[in-house]
Amino acid sequence: MKGKRLWALGAMSGTSLDGVDAAMVLTDGREVFETGTQGYRAYTDAERAVLRGALGCWDGGQVGAAAPIVLEAHAALLGSFEGVDLVGFHGQTLAHDPGGRGTLQVGDGARLAERLGKPVVWDFRSADVGMGGQGAPLAPFYHHAIARHAGLIAPCAFVNLGGVGNLTWVDPTRDDPAADGTLLAFDTGPANAPINDLLKSRRGLEYDRDGLIAADGRVDQDIVSAFLERPWFFKVPPKSLDRNDFEDLLGQVGSLNDTDAVATLTACSAAAVAAGLAMCPEPPERVFLCGGGRRNPVLSEMIALYASTEVEDVDVLGFDGDMLEAQAFAYLAVRVLNGLPTSAPGTTGVRAAVGGGVVSEP
Repeated sequence: MKGKRLWALGAMSGTSLDGVDAAMVLTDGREVFETGTQGYRAYTDAERAVLRGALGCWDGGQVGAAAPIVLEAHAALLGSFEGVDLVGFHGQTLAHDPGGRGTLQVGDGARLAERLGKPVVWDFRSADVGMGGQGAPLAPFYHHAIARHAGLIAPCAFVNLGGVGNLTWVDPTRDDPAADGTLLAFDTGPANAPINDLLKSRRGLEYDRDGLIAADGRVDQDIVSAFLERPWFFKVPPKSLDRNDFEDLLGQVGSLNDTDAVATLTACSAAAVAAGLAMCPEPPERVFLCGGGRRNPVLSEMIALYASTEVEDVDVLGFDGDMLEAQAFAYLAVRVLNGLPTSAPGTTGVRAAVGGGVVSEP
C-alpha cells in the first residue's frame, strides 16, 4: 500500500470525554484528495465516569478499567465502516507528562487490528516524546495539508477547542510541513475541560450547550488577569499540557455563582487562545476554529474580542470541524505507513523531524 492513495479511517477520543469520532480521508500521506464517511459513538454516562476516574493515572485498576471501554467503543464504531484500507487509532489520553513520565494513551492497536481485520497504526506520540518532543499537538501536519488543499496562500491559524486548546500557525506556501518555518504549534491552555468539569460537579451537565450559561454570567476580570500571569503564558512554544494542569482554576471561581463561574472560565479559555495567537511568527490572516468548543458562540466571540481579530468556523474550508482530529489521524496513519515524519521541531519541539506510530497487521 505504500505510496498509493488510500482510504484511511482515523479515530479520535479527546479529553472532553464525549465519545469517539471517526472519519475517512483519501490521501497518499502528502496531499488530501477527498474526505469520506464519518461517524460518532458517544460514551455512556457509566463509561464516561470510568474514563474520568482514570484521568491522570499511569497504571493500576482505574487504567485497567478504562482500556477495555476504549477498545470496545472504537471496535463498535470503526467496524461499521466499509472500504477502509488502513486505520489510524489514537486511543484515549489519560496522562501526559513529556518532561517526566512520558505520555499514556490507552487502547491496544494490535487487538483492534484483529477485531477489524485491517492494519492499524497507533501509539503515535511515544516516539516524539522519546526524542525530547512534547508529543503534542499532532494535528499540525494535517492542518498544513488542508490549508494547501483549500488553496490558501497567506499565513493562517487553526485553533482546536477540545478539553485543552491548541493552535497551529501555518505558512501554506511551503511544501514540506517538517521544514523550518512552515509550522508552529502548541497548546494554548485550558479550553472546554474546566467548564465541563465545573458544570458536571455543580449541575450534572456535560457541557455548556451553545454557551447559554456563560451568556448569562459576568466575567470576573481579576481572575482572568491573574490567570494570564501564570508562567505558562510566558513559556516559548512549542509546549504542551495535560488536561488537568489548570484544574486549580475551579478553585479560583469557587466563590462565584454558576453563571459567573462559567463565564469567567470561558473568558480564561479565550484569553489563553489570544495569548497564543500573539506568539505566532507573524499575525495569521485568517483564524479557523475547530473542535467542539467552536460551537460555543460565547467562547468564539470572546476569542475574537481578546485577540482583536475575526475568527471563522473551519467548516468554511469544506472540512467538518467536529471531525478534523479524527481525519488528522487517518492522514498521519498513511504518513507512518510511508515512513514520513508526523512531527517536527516547530510542532512539538522534538530534536528532529520524526515519524511516530506502530503498524499492527491483523
